[in-house]
Amino acid sequence: MAVTLCFDFGNTRKKVAVFDGAVLREAVQLSDDADITITDLLRQYAPQKSILSSVIAHNPSLETLLASTTRFHKLDHTTKLSFTTPVGKPATIGADRLAMCAAAVHYYPGMNNLIIALGSCITYNFISAHHEFLGGGISPGLEMRLRSLHQHTALLPLVAPSVDVPLVGYDTNTNILSGVMLGMALEMDGFIDAYKKRYDNFNVVLTGGDIPYLAAHLKNKIFADPDLIYKGLYAISEVNNV
Repeated sequence: MAVTLCFDFGNTRKKVAVFDGAVLREAVQLSDDADITITDLLRQYAPQKSILSSVIAHNPSLETLLASTTRFHKLDHTTKLSFTTPVGKPATIGADRLAMCAAAVHYYPGMNNLIIALGSCITYNFISAHHEFLGGGISPGLEMRLRSLHQHTALLPLVAPSVDVPLVGYDTNTNILSGVMLGMALEMDGFIDAYKKRYDNFNVVLTGGDIPYLAAHLKNKIFADPDLIYKGLYAISEVNNV
């Protein structure tokens, strides 16, 4: 089976997923994207294909290095997709959002899908049953909210996220956790309820690194898939790296 490396460079983390055929073997967090780091990956996994989704200014030689040793594709607005993007400026859609939409269409075809991604920001990504990415929303993510309270006040501490959050905070830290984390859950449930009222045959998928902190606080039924972006990148690679 062909080995595919799927690179996902977000605002806070650089990650790569290794696929054997269509099976996700493992996901690795990279310390950097220096030439030696990428060369070691290529030597270790000997991939035939690679794809890059990047929303940051990555190592300028990365694309050349991947293209010289694999069938390489850079995800952008010119990529061949399994859905349409009838939004105002398709070229401004983030590569990570394109990957999530591709995964939704691949794994949940013919449904109205809302993909909620929990990263540096929360992104709400709506793909219609006709496989159209219509847009969605963006709001601050968990770490951004916690840091904002600390950085823009004189006395509030920087609090680490926790799995257990009380509804009624009993000290400064738990007041912050209740306000931020339960507030995020209520925000997400509110969006889900609003979409459910408008669309039938409706499905919600939650992805991103903060799933463990927030999924349990949602009242709506969801599918949680931390590997959704990787799966979308693989599906896109199969279409574009032929």
